[in-house]
Amino acid sequence: MADILFVLTGSDVWTLNDGTKHPTGFWAEEAVVPYQSFTAAGHRVTVATPGGVVPVADRASLTDPATAEAVAAIAELRQPLVLAEVDSADYDAVFYPGGHGPMEDLAVDADSGRLLTRALASGRPLGVVCHGPAALLAARTEDGGSPFAGYRLTGFTNAEETQAGLADRAPWLLQDRLVGLGADFEEGEPWAPHVVVDRNLVTGQNPASSAPVATELLKLLAA
Repeated sequence: MADILFVLTGSDVWTLNDGTKHPTGFWAEEAVVPYQSFTAAGHRVTVATPGGVVPVADRASLTDPATAEAVAAIAELRQPLVLAEVDSADYDAVFYPGGHGPMEDLAVDADSGRLLTRALASGRPLGVVCHGPAALLAARTEDGGSPFAGYRLTGFTNAEETQAGLADRAPWLLQDRLVGLGADFEEGEPWAPHVVVDRNLVTGQNPASSAPVATELLKLLAA
């Protein structure tokens, strides 16, 4: 049995470039599908959020009643740890779901950034999906650079943000910022599953990538 840390956004809004607070949170599918995959394989999941606040699922991700029921059934979501008090060394793998929430808080959360830096350096599996890679922006090396510079990775693309109708209102676009870190961003077809594995880092482009990201993480755990 492995212990897997889920780091979720604690924000239920995303501040757009006109100051509007766009309701959001984590994207349900991106937490539910990996959670079910990991627990079905016999692993244990722990949830952490900034400040230990109970994470909120984006209402737009709960239109399927089965998904809403699955979120409600995850007891760990109601008992999150305080992210600042978590040590990634206590876990066999770390996973970040997406949703627009990470664009608001995890992108600038120094505690999350330190955890990501340590998790990457540890060689243990690190999975991040959709808008979850926004959290990578807060990770720093001792010289002030990004530990993810030079890594092949993916995340929610400019094309997908445009098709979702929010690109022109976004204060910044995730793909642009990841490229700016020096990462080798690999863009797949909009909305189709697309996963990139580079060493211990597994990234998925969009909600449809949640299941294959979980599969790749399970492979790394079994290696």
